[in-house]
Amino acid sequence: MTADLLGNPYTARTIKLAAVQNVDTVATLVHHPAKSPAKGALLYVHGFCDYFFQTHVAEFFSELGYDFYALDLRAYGRSLRPGQLPNFVTDLAQHFEELDAAAELIRADGHEHLVVMAHSTGGLITPLWAQARRGSLPLDGLILNSPWLDLAEGWFNRVIGTALVRLVGRWFPKLVIKPTLAPTYGHSLLASHHGEWEYNLAWKPIEHFPVRAGWLRAVRRGHSQVHAGIDVGAPVLVLCSDKSLLHRKAWEEAAGHADTVLDVEQIARWAPKLAGEVTVTPVPDALHDVFLSAPPVRERALAAARDWLTSRTSL
Repeated sequence: MTADLLGNPYTARTIKLAAVQNVDTVATLVHHPAKSPAKGALLYVHGFCDYFFQTHVAEFFSELGYDFYALDLRAYGRSLRPGQLPNFVTDLAQHFEELDAAAELIRADGHEHLVVMAHSTGGLITPLWAQARRGSLPLDGLILNSPWLDLAEGWFNRVIGTALVRLVGRWFPKLVIKPTLAPTYGHSLLASHHGEWEYNLAWKPIEHFPVRAGWLRAVRRGHSQVHAGIDVGAPVLVLCSDKSLLHRKAWEEAAGHADTVLDVEQIARWAPKLAGEVTVTPVPDALHDVFLSAPPVRERALAAARDWLTSRTSL
C-alpha cells in the first residue's frame, strides 16, 4: 500500500494480474477511509476512457460512514503499463480477475458488506460480474451511473453493424473501428472548456482512445447477456440524465445539460433486465457522468444514492 496521487488520506494498492501476451498486467485499488466507524464498503468502478479522480464522490460517501474504494481496471489510468493497448480487452470477463481480487482485499480489510457503484462501461461489466459471482459475493446493492446497456445508434448499426463487428472482432481484434470519438463530452467536463474538472488527459483524452473491433465485440456480447436477462442478486439503483443529446460533433449549450454519450431511453428500457428489484431515477439536466454534472444536479444525484442506500439496503 502506498500514498495515492490524490494525496492524503488516499492510498493505493497495486494488484498483480496474470500477464497478457507476456505484458505486465495490473489493476489498482484506491482507498479513502470512512470518517467514522464504517457501515461497510463501497467499491467504485469507472467507465471507458476513464479512471478514478472524483474525490467529491469518495468524500461524500466516507462522510456517510462507508469505506470508499475505487478500482482502476487493467490498462486504465493508474494501471496502464507500457506495451498495453489502452482500455482494451477481448472479453469483459477478463475484468472479473481484478474485481475478484478487489473484493477479496476489501473483505480482508474486515468488511462483510459491499455496495458496488459503477459508471458507463463499468455499469455493464459489474452487473455481469455480480451475476457470475452470485451466491459467493457479499453484494448488498449496485448503484449504476449511466450504465452502458446498448449501442446508442440506429437499427442498422445496432443489428447489421454488430454482426460485422462480431465477425471482424473475432479475427482482427485490434482493428480500429473508430480512431476518435466526438470531443463534446470532454468539453462538458474540462475546466479549460465548459466544465469544472481537471484530470490526466493521458488517461482520459478529450477525444477518447481508439475503439477496436475486439473490444466492441466484447461489449456487444455483454449487451446481449443483459438483454436476455440476468439477476445480480441484489437491489439496483440506476441514475441517468433525463435526456440525451447524441451525435453532436461540436459544443453547444445544451450539451451541458444532457447525456451526450448514451441514449437514456435505452438505459431505462434495459435496466429492469438486471435484477428483480431495479429503481431507475432520471436526474434532470445531468451529464453522462451524473456525479460530474453542475453542482445542484450532482447534489441531487448524490442525495438520491444516499436515500436509496438507506431505504433499500441493510447498511
